[in-house]
Amino acid sequence: MQETRSIKHSAENANDRELPNTEADTADAADSLFAPRYRGLSLGAVALVALVAFEALAVTTAMPTVARALDGLPLYALAFGGTLAASVVGMVAAGRWADARGPAAPLRHGIAWFALGLILAGLAPSMLALIAGRVVQGFGGGLISVALYVVVGRVYPVALRVKVFVAFAAAWAVPAVVGPAISGAIVEHLGWRWVFLSVPVVALVAAWLVLPSLRGLGPSAPHEATHSAGQQRTRLLWALLTTASLLALHYGGQQRGWPALAWLLPAIALLGWAASRLLPVGALRAARGLPAVVSLRGIAAGGFFLSEAYIPLLLSQERGLSPTWAGLVLTLGAIGWSTGSWYRGRSSDTRAPQRFLQVGMAMLAIGVIAIAALIWPHTPLALGVAGWVLSGLGMGLIYPTLSVLMLELSPPEQQGVNSSALHLGDAIYTATALAVGGSLFAALLGRSHTLAYLCGFAIAFALALLGLMLAARVRVEAA
Repeated sequence: MQETRSIKHSAENANDRELPNTEADTADAADSLFAPRYRGLSLGAVALVALVAFEALAVTTAMPTVARALDGLPLYALAFGGTLAASVVGMVAAGRWADARGPAAPLRHGIAWFALGLILAGLAPSMLALIAGRVVQGFGGGLISVALYVVVGRVYPVALRVKVFVAFAAAWAVPAVVGPAISGAIVEHLGWRWVFLSVPVVALVAAWLVLPSLRGLGPSAPHEATHSAGQQRTRLLWALLTTASLLALHYGGQQRGWPALAWLLPAIALLGWAASRLLPVGALRAARGLPAVVSLRGIAAGGFFLSEAYIPLLLSQERGLSPTWAGLVLTLGAIGWSTGSWYRGRSSDTRAPQRFLQVGMAMLAIGVIAIAALIWPHTPLALGVAGWVLSGLGMGLIYPTLSVLMLELSPPEQQGVNSSALHLGDAIYTATALAVGGSLFAALLGRSHTLAYLCGFAIAFALALLGLMLAARVRVEAA
């Protein structure tokens, strides 16, 4: 889920990012993305983004049916959290790999691992096997998200890069609108396994379009890459430790008594230690300036995607909606997000950016309350749907604002590193929220379905309130 969204959100901050200068910068600025020299690459890259977007929302829609079919409801959150955890390793590994060998190798492997994970999940005989496939898929998704970003900087001239990311954003928007409904229809008429098994075929076609265009793209800066190899290996080790800690946190939450503590306490300690090495100094305590920007991005993502993961389950299991109709609610949330982003990008409001963050976090909090109210059968369905649209609108205000702030607070030579930190923060915070929420959900499910859902939404609401309180910290106080 979230590891795939890093491609979409790259489009929100990439327009101003200083990408590496290449020979492509001398190309004719009047060229179209679909000029002969770029046509195959552009079509393939946009197809990959659309596929990743479709998969993210389609799997969220199908997962309640999957969990029931495989008798894996207690592991529901891990099916999302495991993917996010593995994406951290993919994101970190792809950066060093692309520097050392060029973007073609990590992109090729990313597509292969992504497709393999989907096949494993689609053929899974048990929930644990499906989660293993989702972990493989997450690693591939992390590789793809970073490799595509590097491809844009290495192949396209400066004049076309903005158009590329606009195309990526459009490629995300269409599946966001139709993906959940299509997924619901597939689940109802063909079976949930085809939600996973249908995507790899199209991914191979996209790879056939993209990869030939990348031949000859070698290392961008061999000496610099060699000089930083030791540092990158260290970051990869921290990423592996972060992933292992997140998986241990999920697993420990399924245990009871002393075994639970034996897993949870070390997992929490190691997660905090490893994440602090991957994120900017002070991010975990939301220190003023850039650390607060990274932290708020993760806090908002954690609250929103924790709620989104449980909405189809709540609507199908407690309110009796079909997968198609439950998926349509996610579609409306995605439309709300796109609308909020559109407004934020075109707003001439000169208010301080923290005001947009505060309004967005308040919308997220109110929306979570409204969707949580659907736990009670007498609550009108329209109230919850309106609340989720409101949450989407809030996220549409939050994400572009934080992206712009990241660029403002970053020296040009650190914009790439700090952009990566935003995506890593998304994955780490969201995976942690899913681990905690999923653990409480599994523990309380046997006692009360109502209480189990309420705990998850309460965590999301608390994150939104925390973001509201921390919003003012994105600005550094004047000396």
